[in-house]
Amino acid sequence: MRKTEKSKGAPKKRLGIRGKVSAHPYKSDRKKFSSGRKAKLGTCSVVSSERMNRNHYMSVTGLEFSYGEVQVLHGLEFELPAQSVCCVMGRNGVGKTTFLRNIVGLEKPSAGSVLIGGTEFLGLDASDRAVRGIGYVPQGRQIFPLLTVEENLSVGLEAAPPDQRQIPTAVYDTFPVLYDMRKRRGGDLSGGQQQQLAIGRALTTRPKLLVLDEPTEGIQPNVITMIGEIIRNLVAQEGMTILLVEQYLDFVRSYGDSFAVMSRGQFVVSGRVEDLDSNTVHKHLSV
Repeated sequence: MRKTEKSKGAPKKRLGIRGKVSAHPYKSDRKKFSSGRKAKLGTCSVVSSERMNRNHYMSVTGLEFSYGEVQVLHGLEFELPAQSVCCVMGRNGVGKTTFLRNIVGLEKPSAGSVLIGGTEFLGLDASDRAVRGIGYVPQGRQIFPLLTVEENLSVGLEAAPPDQRQIPTAVYDTFPVLYDMRKRRGGDLSGGQQQQLAIGRALTTRPKLLVLDEPTEGIQPNVITMIGEIIRNLVAQEGMTILLVEQYLDFVRSYGDSFAVMSRGQFVVSGRVEDLDSNTVHKHLSV
């Protein structure tokens, strides 16, 4: 893999994950992520199955899951519009990560339906869901510390189409540090660099739905900002749909379109991020 040559003085451009040309996300102006743009989008929402909008990109109905005798998810109803960023929030231990793991196929629910792009995903295992367009960035990154950066990225290619099993140039253009450190072991990277590696690994499959579990956990503020702007760029330039769990309120308000709050294995409130007021925070998120 070689760096693309750039002429001196030329503005930075990058190839999109699907081959488009777009501005480098590091140079994004955060003002463009304004409430005016968000108001034009749909929001992830908590509704009854009778009121489900089948035109949403993802619709979850009656989702239930238990660890042994302990029920964790209680008949979840959830909708996610295409090409938007929905942030799932809630106190520790309410079922947020379990919800994501059921979406990506790492857990098997006892009941319910998961429609993505009009297709039922509930009977598919995690590898089949990855092949069909779900990218996953787990909590704690879970990179392979003894593999090189390049080898870590190549792991994600198992879910890519046979004719696309090469690391996309766009991954290195989006995360230049990964190219510079591609021969280094993953365990030698800092926390922020490992998070970039985990996201880059998910992007090698060119996903349509990107699922991230607390992507800002344990990393420095400048990398948090960079990740937020890259997420917005993936939506605007690549047409991705983003579902993430996040506890950092400023991140949600800066980069999310909508939010949904979980409590005791159920969604209790949802809306646009502009509606995430102090009363909602105090009632459902304060410790």
